[in-house]
This record gives sequence, C-alpha cells and structure tokens, in this order.
Amino acid sequence: MNKPVLIALLLLAAPAAQAAGIPALTLETAANGSQSWSLSLQVLALMTAVTLLPALLLTMTSFTRIVIVLGLLRQALGTGQTPSNQILVGLALFLSLFVMSPVLGKIHGDAVQPYLDGKLEFQPALANAEKPLRAFMLAQTREVDLLTFTRLSGRDEPYVEAADVPFTVLAASFLTSELTTAFQIGFLIFVPFVVIDLVVSSVLMSLGMMMLSPMLISLPFKLMLFVMVDGWSLTMSMLAASFKVAAL
Repeated sequence: MNKPVLIALLLLAAPAAQAAGIPALTLETAANGSQSWSLSLQVLALMTAVTLLPALLLTMTSFTRIVIVLGLLRQALGTGQTPSNQILVGLALFLSLFVMSPVLGKIHGDAVQPYLDGKLEFQPALANAEKPLRAFMLAQTREVDLLTFTRLSGRDEPYVEAADVPFTVLAASFLTSELTTAFQIGFLIFVPFVVIDLVVSSVLMSLGMMMLSPMLISLPFKLMLFVMVDGWSLTMSMLAASFKVAAL
C-alpha cells in the first residue's frame, strides 16, 4: 500500500477512534532524536471490526430473507437481469433498515449513545447492544433449527432460558430459519407465474406452434398480472409483515 493511501486510511479512522476514546496515532521518539508515528493496535482492531459489518448485515438482520425473496421473484417473472442485482440489493437494504429500525433505535439509545457520552464502559454497552438484537433473532428462529444447532454444539438438553443460548448457536439457527422462510415465500410467489407458463405452453402446443418459445408469450402476461395487482407494493408489505415483532 502506497503512502498517500495509508495516510488517507489513518485520517478516516482517526475521528472514530477519538469518539471512542482511543488514541489513533502515537508519536514515538527514537534515541537519536528522530520521531515516527505508529498506529495503535486498538485502532487496528477497530478497523478490522468494520470489515466484518457486511457479514453481520448478511447473517444477523432481515437482509437475508428479503434479498433471497426478491431474487426468486425476478426468476419467477423471467425477466433475466432486470431489475439488476444492484437494484435488488439496494431495495433489500432499505427495506431491512425499515424492518430493523426498532432494533437499531434500541441499540443506539441503550448502548451506542451512553458509550459515546462516557456513561457506560465498553463491556456493558456491548451487553446492552446484544439484548435487542438477540430478541429479534430469537423471534424469527424456528425451534427445530435451534434444537438442531444445540445438539451440534454438543449439548443434549435444550436451553431453558433464551439468555443462555450462545450467540454462535443463535446466529446459525437464525440464518437457517431465514433461508427456510425465504424459500417458503418464494414458492408461494412462483405458483401464479408457473400457472401462466403452463397455460401459455398448453395453448401453443394445441395450436401446433411448438417452435415458438412459451416464455416469449408468457412474459407480457406475467408482467401485466404483476403490475395489475401492484406486485412490488404487495411484495414489500408482505415481506415486512413476515417478520415477527420481538419484545425489546
């Protein structure tokens, strides 16, 4: 990494480190009087944690279910790469922020702001931030998935209290449950479009037009049906309503 890029990264990391009370840069004086700047290991750990944010977004929020359902919807419509992946991911991101807004607000009010104000230490703030996220994940997690990963962790008996479930077990159970729910919703979305494909294919076969692709004829009908029922609004409202409200 060249020197200008390194300096830019240090300048970007410095405000966040100062807000958290961490010395971003330290000035060291050598025996011969020369001086050099060194990056704090704490800031390095902070920058490493920032790189994990995409993984946290994918595995511990509503993003997984939403983006999978939108991808299956695009396949059911048969529109190829329209809408593009960037549009679907952006739509899933903003809908995830809408769904997760109560959780994020609770985390900010109980953990982030008190920590920045110096009213809480790091460990209590982290514990406060974990509680609403854990409650949201538990509300969406299926009991069978939780029992499966409990057994895989080496424990024979299920956990009595939700607070006793290790976060690793909860995260794996939550992600598996989200995949299952997303595919169930995707199946329901596929059904009406498959019916249209079957009807169009049967009509073309009865007319002897076997060389004409049924997808070419059925696509306008699927688009017309989707627009007539206000499909995007219906899909977004259905996805938002599919998440169980957790007691935060």
